[in-house]
Order: sequence, then structure tokens, then C-alpha cells
Amino acid sequence: MLEFDNVSKSFWTGRQRKVILDHVSFRVELGKSLGILAPNGTGKTTLINMMAGLEKPDEGDVRRGCRVSFPLGFMGGIIGKLSAKENARYIAKLYGLDADYVEAFTRWLCELEEYYDFPVATYSAGMRGRFSFALLLALDFDIYLIDEGMPQSTDAQFNRKAGDVLRERLAKSTVVIVSHQAQTLEKFCQSAAVLRDGQLYMFETLEEAKRLYDYQTQG
Repeated sequence: MLEFDNVSKSFWTGRQRKVILDHVSFRVELGKSLGILAPNGTGKTTLINMMAGLEKPDEGDVRRGCRVSFPLGFMGGIIGKLSAKENARYIAKLYGLDADYVEAFTRWLCELEEYYDFPVATYSAGMRGRFSFALLLALDFDIYLIDEGMPQSTDAQFNRKAGDVLRERLAKSTVVIVSHQAQTLEKFCQSAAVLRDGQLYMFETLEEAKRLYDYQTQG
């Protein structure tokens, strides 16, 4: 279970205070994936980072009663001067996992060939994204956090393989996806919410959430 209890979060933009959450409470239950619709600029990334523990609330509590992933695409735990191989083995040890397995899995999924043994700092943005996603899927979490959905690589085989693995993971795990597009959420989420003006409006179905989201964004 992942729970927000009366959580508030805001920050100063230089001109005004931007409110992300204003005394918001909600719960993500294991086995019930959640999609959150949020227009650009409303704090999607801040919200997902708070779920992961990368950012702290100004008020209230965020409780994690299970293993919650880092956000898809997050590179903060990856050391640029190390190779993908060295990073995979290092992070596997941090999570108490078999380093040989994590190395082999990420090498197979991201298909970087000889670049797998080069420093990550030398990678293109697409290569870094592929490695980060492969690393996320190699680790064992109860809840996977995804900001704006699966990264699309120019490599169609990677997109297909990564999508297949993600679906396998979600068969026994839970996902939280935050996006500004409803179609990003359709394949994975049983329930949905809308983030707007510091509040999170929860719904049993994506269709209900989409009606509110469309009304607000078109109004």
C-alpha cells in the first residue's frame, strides 16, 4: 500500500507560489493500478517523485507499506562515469539482488551491444532511457511508478520487448502512471484520478476521470 495522508506541497516560482497538493489524502492499493491525468505544468513529476520518496511533502505524511520503484526514466541513481554493466551490478547490490541476473537482464533488454561496457555519460538520451527502463524492470517492486508512460525508442524491437516485459510485471504488480493523455493509461489502469488546482479527484474508472479532465481542459 502507498498512502498520502493530508499531504501539501508547493514551491515558489519566482513570481508566485505554485500549489501541487493542498491537504490531499488518497491510497494506492496493491493489485489496483492507478492512472492520474494531469495537464502539463500541474506537478506530475513532483507528485511521482513524492511517491518514490525523492521529494518530501511540506505537510502531511507519505507512507510506503511496500516496495515502491524509482520513477521510470529517473537517472539520479545512475553514475555517469560508470558503464551500464558497473551501474547494473552496483544497483543490484543496493537492492540486495543477484548482480549477475540484473546485469544479464539489462544487457538483454536494452541491446546496447559494445556500448553496454562504455560509461553511461557517453550515451545518447535514447540509450540512457533504454538502460534506465531496463534497470527498472530488472528490479523487483510491488508498485512501479511511470511518469508519462513508456519511453519510445527509435528501436522498434526494444519498444516491443520492453512493453512485453512491463505487461508481465504488471500481471503480478501494481503501476501508477501520471500523464496528460488518457490513452497512455488505458492499457494498464483499473482506476483513475485527475490532478487539478492542488486537488486529486479519485474515480473508479478511467472513463469517469476522463470526463472531468476533458471538461476542465476544454473549459
